[in-house]
Amino acid sequence: MVALPLVPLGVAAVLVLVCLSAFFSSSETAIFSLPVEQLTEHAASGDGRAAQLAELREDPHRLLVTLLVGNNVVNVAISSITTALLVESFSTGVAVVLATVVASATVLVFGEIVPKSYGLGNALAWALRVARPLRAVELLLLPLVVVFDLATRRLSAAIGGEGAIEEPYIDEDGL
Repeated sequence: MVALPLVPLGVAAVLVLVCLSAFFSSSETAIFSLPVEQLTEHAASGDGRAAQLAELREDPHRLLVTLLVGNNVVNVAISSITTALLVESFSTGVAVVLATVVASATVLVFGEIVPKSYGLGNALAWALRVARPLRAVELLLLPLVVVFDLATRRLSAAIGGEGAIEEPYIDEDGL
């Protein structure tokens, strides 16, 4: 049986992790929905946050890998902790099913859909706000980012994938 203090700690950890999932998801949408020209204008105006963001965007694949590694580590941890908490009260099979449903619904609503909507609706302001923290995350996760960056570039090249897939989906007129 889980000791009583572990349950509140587990729930608190899940809440923190859901916030981190929201951070990664909203950041991805905000940054990749920004037209490069808009970012360049803000960087040229002397905004240090925009300069940091422009630096991150110089390698969109590396940035995407950073965001996805962070988000996946967080989301797997949510599922793992949820399962560990539920397995103490339910049979293993039931706990796994419940954890899958609860964690999936929680991540989808609070870690993906709502944050991505927010990131899209507040793209410039949010992207500028998260530029420095994302740079810190990139440095913190650097060993993992480098491994996944190289592996995915090579795999993509081997299967004939598009190298600039991370570029924003806009045309020449910014639409």
